[in-house]
Amino acid sequence: MAAAGSPGSQVPPDFAAQVVSWQRSHGRSELPWQNTRDPYRVWLSEVMLQQTQVTTVLGYFARFLERFPDVKALAAGTEDEVFGLWSGLGYYSRARNMHRCAQEVVERFGGEFPHTAAELVTLPGIGRSTSAAIAAFCFGERVAILDGNVKRVLTRVLGFGGDMSSTAQERALWDLATQLLPPAEEREAIASYTQGVMDLGATVCLPRKPSCMICPVNKTCVGLREGAPERYPVKTRKLKRSAQSLWVLLARDAEGRVWLEKRPAKGIWAGLHCLPVFDSRDDLLAVLPSAAQRGAQDLPPFVHVLTHKDLHMHPVLLEGVQPQSDIARWVEAEEWRRLGLPAPVRKLLESVSAV
Repeated sequence: MAAAGSPGSQVPPDFAAQVVSWQRSHGRSELPWQNTRDPYRVWLSEVMLQQTQVTTVLGYFARFLERFPDVKALAAGTEDEVFGLWSGLGYYSRARNMHRCAQEVVERFGGEFPHTAAELVTLPGIGRSTSAAIAAFCFGERVAILDGNVKRVLTRVLGFGGDMSSTAQERALWDLATQLLPPAEEREAIASYTQGVMDLGATVCLPRKPSCMICPVNKTCVGLREGAPERYPVKTRKLKRSAQSLWVLLARDAEGRVWLEKRPAKGIWAGLHCLPVFDSRDDLLAVLPSAAQRGAQDLPPFVHVLTHKDLHMHPVLLEGVQPQSDIARWVEAEEWRRLGLPAPVRKLLESVSAV
């Protein structure tokens, strides 16, 4: 494996041209956020695609555009509306930052996205790679992206052995990614290159069992030449998984309404509407009238898997009794289906409603 930082002298001079040629003949072009220079649509797709599969994003993208066709409409929407449309995509901080970003685009830039990556990165929720994608796709700026797919392609092609958990090594890869870009005068090639290197990572240079034989840059790929492209990218620091048990109160009245509260601004499921959640069954029972505690019925527990944590959910059903709370209210099914709810809570409510 190449030493950290050593691939700088190995940058293939025709890499960009090969990627551009491949993208124009074999790359993806059917996705609804492609073939457009509308920064709103590009930005929306980039945010949604973070940690989320394309097949999942397609439906959400269409629903968002139907309700919020442009950045001004999104800025004018309520947080509850945004969370409601986002519900099920997870990582709700993305939705919160997206709403704030739309508002800042309106307030600071008159409703028009700025044209440079340097300005775009000052907006909430837009990092270096997302700002570069918008600037490259929409305004032809010569600036590199470095999302997960692109990191995989570049580290394999270059044989870049730097540890991606190191800020210094990631910065070194950014520098190399910039060197690989088409020349500044080839503005029309910037978008094709940017899309192409993303497509390679998504469809050819896969994490496991990459399709090296059909890769347009296989002749210059160091990882393939070494016989083990899957060794790249290198990342030694592993995030530890944890587990947490939560007891969830599913109170339902005679009309079929459920008892929901809005979560605090910080912590798990911040700002979402949710069934009351407790750290123990005793804590849950403490908010019920004494006479009602015997009627609390334990439903089958289930596990909800987050990126770095397993949530062991213990639902407790209570029929016809109003719990003690100053921040919760009865909500009809027609309303809660439109609200932003944590995925496991929505799953629980849907399963109980179907019975």
